[in-house]
Amino acid sequence: MSGPQDILIGDDKLTEKCAVFGTFGASKEAARLAYYGLWALQHRGQESSGIASADTKNIYDHSDFGLVANVYKDEDLSALHGHISIGHNRYSTSGGRDACYNQPFLNKDRTFAFAHNGNLPETVKLEKFLKKHKVATETLNDSGMMAAAIDVHMQDGSTLEDAVIKSYPLFQGVFSALAMGKDRLVAFRDEYGIRPLSIAELDGGYVVSSETCAYDTIGAKFIREIEPGELVVIDERGIQSYQVVKGNQKLDVFEFVYFARPDSTLMGRSVNKVRENFGIELAKEYPVNADIVVPVPDSSVPAALGYSRESGLRFEMALVKNRYINRTFIRPTEELRTRDLTMKLNPVIQALKGKRIVLVDDSIVRGTTMRKVVKMLRGVGVKEIHLMISSPPVKYPDFYGINTPNQNDLIAAKMSVEEIREHLGADSLGFLSFDGMIAATGLPASKFSSSCFNGVYPAPIGQRSDDISYVDSRPMITPNPAKKVKTKSKVLV
Repeated sequence: MSGPQDILIGDDKLTEKCAVFGTFGASKEAARLAYYGLWALQHRGQESSGIASADTKNIYDHSDFGLVANVYKDEDLSALHGHISIGHNRYSTSGGRDACYNQPFLNKDRTFAFAHNGNLPETVKLEKFLKKHKVATETLNDSGMMAAAIDVHMQDGSTLEDAVIKSYPLFQGVFSALAMGKDRLVAFRDEYGIRPLSIAELDGGYVVSSETCAYDTIGAKFIREIEPGELVVIDERGIQSYQVVKGNQKLDVFEFVYFARPDSTLMGRSVNKVRENFGIELAKEYPVNADIVVPVPDSSVPAALGYSRESGLRFEMALVKNRYINRTFIRPTEELRTRDLTMKLNPVIQALKGKRIVLVDDSIVRGTTMRKVVKMLRGVGVKEIHLMISSPPVKYPDFYGINTPNQNDLIAAKMSVEEIREHLGADSLGFLSFDGMIAATGLPASKFSSSCFNGVYPAPIGQRSDDISYVDSRPMITPNPAKKVKTKSKVLV
């Protein structure tokens, strides 16, 4: 039971859909490598986990609900034979909490396995293809339909890589994906590279991962990122690369803001350093007369350090996260988010009482958690609360694998900055500007998808565009000319 001065938080963060991890030839027990890789990628999906392995003759698999530490026992890993493996951590955004949606998926003949990070907001073309080939889609989510399409081509005699290449035109959306046959590993990305995927070398073999932090865990040496639109085949001959479609790099900038682990690198940039730069830019844009800078742990610590260094204000870890409060899986529904939140914060009263603080967080999504945090800080005697957010306001829903498909859930889509400040109870509120965010990455804005902030959706979202309201009646996507984009006058920002 919570005491009078602590608070449960976690319902006000964007949650990424999943992580993928694969190995070829780096170990005779490839599944154990996948286990450690998935452990390092736990932050990207905490609802279920699965591993499939191959030994040139058979494919083996194991998956279940829960965290990596709970899903696999030693006997489970011992039963996953072979020198090839793919693994998956899942957070559901399409489908539901049902074992049939746990990945990796295996086809009926157990000739290949498939794991997907991302989301296909438009599946009409894919569904028509499957219907034509008499494949039922009622129980399939987007990832399941992708696997089914690949299987159709394999049943016609295509190799695994050829089946994926033939299926590419059907995959309208976002995917960083792995497919594993009995003797090969295939990795591929959508043309925009919205979700990360890279390759590394280990003990004469290869490793593929959603994030580079997993390579450090197993001692692999980073080689390069897999390019947008590229397909890589790894087999006994080594690596073969195919540029299936022309790439147009649009990495989701929220990977830098929140999703990726700080010890990862993306497009040659340290995630930790970019987050520090966010804080530096924030301090330049919003100088505050205060006593201390306090981060909301853990993802906001680098930005708070950057703000502290630029402003000269003392950094204080005055909110403490209880690391022993956990669950076996993230609960994706709003009702369960409200009832069962993921973190517990306790204030260090001696460091906070009577102080004017700069409170730094990486984003505000629904606003429910931050309102509770501000109220808690008032309760322990904080004199002034200047809330600084190291990203712009999240105004638009995501359709690429994040848990914000409904714009009505986003506080910045309904309130102005001043109204948000008043609602949260802070003395002042500053959001990092879009230009400041981009400058902090050291990369051009053209290299990013920033759809949550500006409503620009590079990958097609189909009829989902009807669910978006724009503040000035001018859509920032290419609309269907036969449809009128809806607007709502109550949107104020």
